[in-house]
Amino acid sequence: MTLYIGVMSGTSLDGLDIALIEQTSAIRLIATHYIPMPDALRAELLGLCASGPDEIARSAIAQQNWVKLAAQGIHTLLDQQHLKPADIRAIGSHGQTIRHEPSRGFTVQIGNPALLTELTGITVVSDFRSRDVAAGGQGAPLVPAFHEALFEEQAGNRAVLNVGGFSNLSLIEPGKPVAGFDCGPGNVLLDAWIHQQRGDHFDRDGQWAASGKVEPVLLKALLSDPFFVTKGPKSTGREVFNLPWLTRQLSQLPAFAAEDVQATLLELTALTIVESLQSAQPDTRQLLVCGGGAHNATLMDRLASLLPTAKVSSTAACGVDPDWVEAMAFAWLAHCCLEGIAANRPSVTGARGLRVLGAIYPA
Repeated sequence: MTLYIGVMSGTSLDGLDIALIEQTSAIRLIATHYIPMPDALRAELLGLCASGPDEIARSAIAQQNWVKLAAQGIHTLLDQQHLKPADIRAIGSHGQTIRHEPSRGFTVQIGNPALLTELTGITVVSDFRSRDVAAGGQGAPLVPAFHEALFEEQAGNRAVLNVGGFSNLSLIEPGKPVAGFDCGPGNVLLDAWIHQQRGDHFDRDGQWAASGKVEPVLLKALLSDPFFVTKGPKSTGREVFNLPWLTRQLSQLPAFAAEDVQATLLELTALTIVESLQSAQPDTRQLLVCGGGAHNATLMDRLASLLPTAKVSSTAACGVDPDWVEAMAFAWLAHCCLEGIAANRPSVTGARGLRVLGAIYPA
């Protein structure tokens, strides 16, 4: 039995997802553990997404705190499963993205893998995106190859949608290379707006958005961003879509009720996903949703209504908990790195070719 641990901390910054998988000819999720992100660390990581004073030192300290949190969670998971560090072949650690600018030739995920190895006694594989960027790719999304491996037995043309801070699609068609790209904001603007207006970190079940109405003038302004007319390969992040971006849009328009802004932001997420999907794979028969957005009932209902010819469900319909798909993916990426298996997909990222991803920190 070959065991790997995946650690994922996404752009939503809600916490760390830790997944234990068994890798054989198939991929099996064995156990999971979740750690909420402490408010102080969340605020510092958000702050590092933009230039600021003393950011090199702040980044170094923040990643130490991130790693200590991850190591604590890993040890808890091992204890719960009665496992020792020696039972785990490797940890695949995504780290925390603080900058993603492939157009300028770089992407930055902090997470001090050397310290994580020291604190856990387990080999760590990290820095999965840099090699793809070095090869001319976007470095994102990285999960389509994993989605293809995980859901390859599903029939027909299908898509896997991850809705975290941002949304990305994996397009799976029999006999074709997997395709994929970022669609745009997932939860990032919804979370930022509700936090500013109501102090909540997220809109549970999309209830606040459901209480408002879509404002067509605002929606048109939001959709005018150049990213939405760019064809894949493409990726995006907080460098493009953030609260100041939304504030600038709102400042040029009449005042709207706060709940109507939230409703319009949800419509932006749903429309950009559906328009991207229909443009790239118009005959999709099944859309499997993972990530935090899979729990937003209002968003899921809207996706289903915009895609009447496709079956829209969470990945739970295929036996995979939607909360753990990305953490599983980075455990799988660690496996690929150690086995010398190329895990990027040029059809997704635009890289010059297949590449083995990740840097190894042996225990």
